[in-house]
Amino acid sequence: MPKCPECDADVTVGADAVKGEIVACPDCGAELEVTEISPVALALAPEEEEDWGE
Repeated sequence: MPKCPECDADVTVGADAVKGEIVACPDCGAELEVTEISPVALALAPEEEEDWGE
């Protein structure tokens, strides 16, 4: 089971997960991005940046 890189909690990822999918850590609430499928690897999701109407 993959671990949250922020708090080291176990994170459940569905069997149908796809690379780039965003999941939330059940303990700390961090947004995590699925970076690999087999085995499942997680990384902190990049923060959305303001586009200032561009």
